[in-house]
Amino acid sequence: MGRFGATHSLILLICVLSLGSGLFLAGTPMDDVFALLGGLGAIGAATLTAAGGGRRLAAVFVEAAVRSGVGK
Repeated sequence: MGRFGATHSLILLICVLSLGSGLFLAGTPMDDVFALLGGLGAIGAATLTAAGGGRRLAAVFVEAAVRSGVGK
């Protein structure tokens, strides 16, 4: 499997724009469209970080999220 490249970025950009446009045309409120696309972007970034060898970076983010949730 190759690295994440420009072609992959372009395909994902087209998919996100198409999904957002389709939801908007279907009458979905803009707040819901942005929340969905933001969540998808976060999942994609986390997946690329974990798959790309950034496990240490991912661990730091998870630890920070857990600590902020606990209130420390």
